[in-house]
Amino acid sequence: MFARPLAFTLFAAPALIAAAPAGELAQVQQHLAGVTSMTASFSQTDRNGRVLTGTMTLKRPGKIRFQYQKGVPQLIVADGSSLYFIDYQVRQVDRWPIGNSPLAVLLNPKRDITKFAKLNPTGDPRVVSIEVHDPAHPEYGRITMIFQKNAAGPAGLMLQGWVALDSQNNRTTIRLANQQLNANVSDGVFRWNDPRSRGPRNR
Repeated sequence: MFARPLAFTLFAAPALIAAAPAGELAQVQQHLAGVTSMTASFSQTDRNGRVLTGTMTLKRPGKIRFQYQKGVPQLIVADGSSLYFIDYQVRQVDRWPIGNSPLAVLLNPKRDITKFAKLNPTGDPRVVSIEVHDPAHPEYGRITMIFQKNAAGPAGLMLQGWVALDSQNNRTTIRLANQQLNANVSDGVFRWNDPRSRGPRNR
């Protein structure tokens, strides 16, 4: 049996965190606002060091799909309102409101990250790292997003990946490659087959 992927719980935050300069936070906010869709290959490392690969498809607002490599009978999909973890091996589906996941910062274009974000020092002027969590809801976990300065990306940034830390301190690292931004993505990508019944679902 496969361990449960935690792609929706995210690089580990350095112990030292300072308030982010308004300019860099605004740059990240502008970048996120400028991304309507993304496709990318991903590499996921879980708390046990197991590595899985696959393809991520994102469409804002509210939609994301982690399609794992062949042979992994699991899927993570957000359909605009809920985030689903589907395990086809045991025919189980778990569901959470998107707002309860660290991924909400990526999926909600209206969310003002400047109210929740702090800057992580990187030692590299080409890299911006921000940690986002809601102090009022520590049970939602936290996400540390890594951006590389790139003139080809919206607001001069490109998302390289993230680290999710859930409320039990389980860490999952996602690294992205081959990012393609703002192409047309069909809503059909975010439908899925329910192992408990027959036919595709979109909610």
